[in-house]
Amino acid sequence: MGSPVAGPPEPSEDTILGSRARRALDWLLPEDNPAGLVYGVVVIGALMAAESGRHEAYADTLGSAVIAAALYWLAHAYASLLGSRLASGEHLTVRALWAALAHDLALVRGAAIPLAALLIAWAAGAERETGEAAALWCAVGSVIALELAAGIRSRATRRELALELGVGIALGLGILALRVLLHH
Repeated sequence: MGSPVAGPPEPSEDTILGSRARRALDWLLPEDNPAGLVYGVVVIGALMAAESGRHEAYADTLGSAVIAAALYWLAHAYASLLGSRLASGEHLTVRALWAALAHDLALVRGAAIPLAALLIAWAAGAERETGEAAALWCAVGSVIALELAAGIRSRATRRELALELGVGIALGLGILALRVLLHH
């Protein structure tokens, strides 16, 4: 009898988790518009900073954040398309409008990051103010993490990476300063 034919090795748990994380990152960080992701995170972070404590219920906070993210997405896509049409003299088409909306969907993806923190806090039974703070800090941490990811992806030197982290931290502190200025 011959030896059994060896098939492909069973994927390890690390490989499975790695591929899931990679797919999640691929979804989260769109190749065609990663800036939109950053805009979405910053917009919701600023909204959480500005609206902190203004609503009495999670549903109100979530509703206003979803509406703001949707309006920002629509406005950004529309403004980009209109600007392009003004420069080129092209007509508005449904196809061009859909393409602009699809391109700027990254804004919604970015907004989903701090909104997920808000939803998790709500589901966990945390006080609404705690959930808003979690969403705010999630936005701040996301900006810093995205800056770090950009530095790592570009193979930045330590000095360049320090600059990139400094910029991310400065933007995060700007979001936190908005909260302090509006609520104290």
